[in-house]
Amino acid sequence: MGNAPAEDEVALFERDMKEFWVQFKISYGTEQNNQTSALKDLCKETLEALAAKWSKKLKEEDLMIDKIHECENEILQQSKYIAEKEQQLSEIKSKLNQEQEQQKKLTDSIQELEEELMKKMEIKASKNKAAEEKVEKVSKIKALFKEHLALEMRRIPDEQLQFIFRHIDRKDPDKPYICTLSINEQGDYEVTSCTPPLDCMAELQLKLRETNNFSAFVANIRKAFTALSYKQSA
Repeated sequence: MGNAPAEDEVALFERDMKEFWVQFKISYGTEQNNQTSALKDLCKETLEALAAKWSKKLKEEDLMIDKIHECENEILQQSKYIAEKEQQLSEIKSKLNQEQEQQKKLTDSIQELEEELMKKMEIKASKNKAAEEKVEKVSKIKALFKEHLALEMRRIPDEQLQFIFRHIDRKDPDKPYICTLSINEQGDYEVTSCTPPLDCMAELQLKLRETNNFSAFVANIRKAFTALSYKQSA
C-alpha cells in the first residue's frame, strides 16, 4: 500500500547517483576508473543496504497503518454498537418510567376506591345501626302498645299500616276498632280506612301531617274510638 512511493524514491535516488558518477568520470578522466568503480560498488552496496532498510521500515509502517485502520474500524463498529445499546437503554428507561407512572396512577385510583368504599361501608354500617335501633324501638313500642293499650299494628298490602284497637267496648273487649294509614304520592300521611268511621278523622290526619307526632296520633285515635263507644252505649 505504501511500498510503491518508497520504491520510486529508491529508484530515483539510484538514477541520480548514476548520473553523478557519469559526470564524475567525465571530470576526472579514465585513469581513475578503477578507483571510481570500487567507490561506485561501495556506494551501490550502501544504497542497496539503505534501500532494503527503508523498504523494511516502510513495510512495517504499512502494517502499522493497516493495523491502525483496523483499530479505527473496530472503534467505529464499537461506537455504533454502543450508540444502538444506549438508544435501546433510553427506550427501555422511557417505557419503564411510563409503566411506573401508570402503576402510580393505578395505585392512587385503588387507594381512592378503597377510601370511598370504606366511607360507604361506614355510612352503611351507621345506617344499619340506626335502622336496627329504630326497629328495636318500634318493636318495644308495639309490645308496649299491645300489652298496655291492647293495640296491634300490622303491615298490609300496598304499603299500608293497620292499627287494631281492642279493649274499647266494655261490653265486648275483643271487638276490633281499625284504622288504616298509608303515605300518599306527595309523601304525606293519609288515612285510607277507619272502622267504625270517626267524624274527627280529617282533623287528626291534618294534625299528624303538621306535627309528625305518630304516638300522639295513635293516642288520639284511641280516645276518639273510646268516646264513640261510650256515645254508642249511652
